[in-house]
Amino acid sequence: MSMAPKKMILIVCDGLSDRPVKELAMKTPLQAARKPAMDALARNGVSGTMDVIGPGIVPGSDTAHLALFGYDPHKVYTGRGPIEAVGVGLEMRKGDVAFRCNFATVDRSMKVTDRRAGRIRSGTSELAKAISGIRIDGVTALFREGSEHRGALVLRGQGLDHRVSDVDPHRESKILDSKPLVPEARKTADALNEYVRKAASILAKHPVNEDRIRKGLPPANIVLPRGAGTINALEPLSERYGINCAAVAGVSLVKGICRMVGMTVPDVAGATGGVDTDYNAKARAALRLMNTNDFVFINVKAGDIAGHDGDFRLKVRVVESIDMMLELILKDLKEDVVVALTCDHSTPVSVREHSADPVPIAICGGGARIDGVKEFDEVSAASGALGRLRGMDLLPTLLGVADRAKKFGA
Repeated sequence: MSMAPKKMILIVCDGLSDRPVKELAMKTPLQAARKPAMDALARNGVSGTMDVIGPGIVPGSDTAHLALFGYDPHKVYTGRGPIEAVGVGLEMRKGDVAFRCNFATVDRSMKVTDRRAGRIRSGTSELAKAISGIRIDGVTALFREGSEHRGALVLRGQGLDHRVSDVDPHRESKILDSKPLVPEARKTADALNEYVRKAASILAKHPVNEDRIRKGLPPANIVLPRGAGTINALEPLSERYGINCAAVAGVSLVKGICRMVGMTVPDVAGATGGVDTDYNAKARAALRLMNTNDFVFINVKAGDIAGHDGDFRLKVRVVESIDMMLELILKDLKEDVVVALTCDHSTPVSVREHSADPVPIAICGGGARIDGVKEFDEVSAASGALGRLRGMDLLPTLLGVADRAKKFGA
């Protein structure tokens, strides 16, 4: 008798994995926090650790998520620009080159005085409209605002190449001229530099910026493109694994990757991608999506923010908030569902940046074996029966536990 296939939920706690913290008596935030739902998941399932890209490789959030969905980032990733562009709702076509951008502030000598234009929150949609649709020598520049100071730029035209350097200096100094990194990219670099100049002259006179100057706020008078890339068509998860899938995420980068792999990504009110995200709303949205999908993915960004800020107390609180969200989901599941909990990378509070440390993983439900692991954290998980996986092995492993794996051979 063949087993009926199970549905799957994957919860990725962005950057939550950590190192021992002196102020927490050399425990990690996961070890120090109260997290009954996470521990129950580990106790009733199988645990292990995971090198999301490979041992000793520090994952970016973008490359990490590609790996977690089963794609080899070494083959499909060209740069973060296209993912941001898709995430903010810009269409990407073959041959387009996309950049992620900041609205920033420059002085008269084009020196950056604030890379985030005072973390501008309002007026960016009007600014984006004013600088979208500019044409330069047969190239059309499309611009769309993201959250706060972020935005995305797509250059569309014949003969473009993504191998160009950034205009963004990544610090407070003079903006850079984009340079072609290969001879074929000369046209792209020239168009990008011309776009930045034309956009700056429009932004300088825009009423939103005139109003900001009157109020003593830094004007958003330049855009700083970086992370050029083109889109490689990814085979959708539905075709690759035969599953309907949906995602709950607040960050445009993660939404972009989920859309690129063919997931349905509804906008969830209150899912901000910040520390103030509405965990209950995320849980309710995930449960709703379970009705019509085989696989639901949930991303929670807040742990990564706490790690970058070096705030171990906040990170402990984030662990406890995610635990509450997990408890809501587990309580309301009406059937046997395979639930997996992990991270996309470690962001230790002592480092304030992503690190190469492996992350914990626990899988419960379906055909998951039950090992002796009692708690969900970086050290307990390492003694689990899953051993040490690569990120690209995760989804195939889940499909196996959910009785959805296809037979190989006779």
